[in-house]
Amino acid sequence: MRNKIISIYDIIQAKLSFLDGFPALLFRLILAPVMIIAGYNKLAISAETTSFLDNFLASPDVVQWFGNSEWGLGLPFPDLLAFLAGWSEFLGGWFLLFGLLTRLVSIPLMFTMVVAATSVHWHNGWFAIAPTNPDTSAAQVLDWLSIPGAKESLENSLEVRDRIGIIRNLVEEHGSADYLYEKGKPSILNNGIEFSAIYFAMLLSLFFMGGGRFVSIDYWLKRSVVKQ
Repeated sequence: MRNKIISIYDIIQAKLSFLDGFPALLFRLILAPVMIIAGYNKLAISAETTSFLDNFLASPDVVQWFGNSEWGLGLPFPDLLAFLAGWSEFLGGWFLLFGLLTRLVSIPLMFTMVVAATSVHWHNGWFAIAPTNPDTSAAQVLDWLSIPGAKESLENSLEVRDRIGIIRNLVEEHGSADYLYEKGKPSILNNGIEFSAIYFAMLLSLFFMGGGRFVSIDYWLKRSVVKQ
């Protein structure tokens, strides 16, 4: 009986193997627009420029944000880093979209995610959006495992819930609640490392699995080279 179950499992797995490229495709379709627009907004092409060559440089506002230690990131060589980050994300996003040089472009994109997580989001903790219910917060699981900081995160959820409650009461009393809530309920942006970490994990997966069988230019280029 056990051997029969294993045999059936192997047959099903073999028949479904032609779909093994679709997880990579889904990752690419999720990541590509995020990277493209992030890079685009770092580059001068997203605004009016005085000369053609300026289009290839980083946006002056982004350069200032990269370099300023008081209200920005305080990074060294801000012109160079903003230029590299912008073009890595913009071009890398387009390459991901079509599955071209997937493993290669994943490397600089992973690096940008690490820099974003450590320099922009790290001090805000994990969550991108602050949870308002400690019972459904992922920090609950970490608290079960006695992970440091988990209990503080759960307590923060209660404080966030109180503040959201005050905001909603004010809106319902003095504002147009139906209009303001039409596109969704208000939330508190925590701006933690959550999205950067998730994107990094997706890019790391693409680095190892590639662009995906049948659904990437990489696959067809490799196939044509092997045939020759």
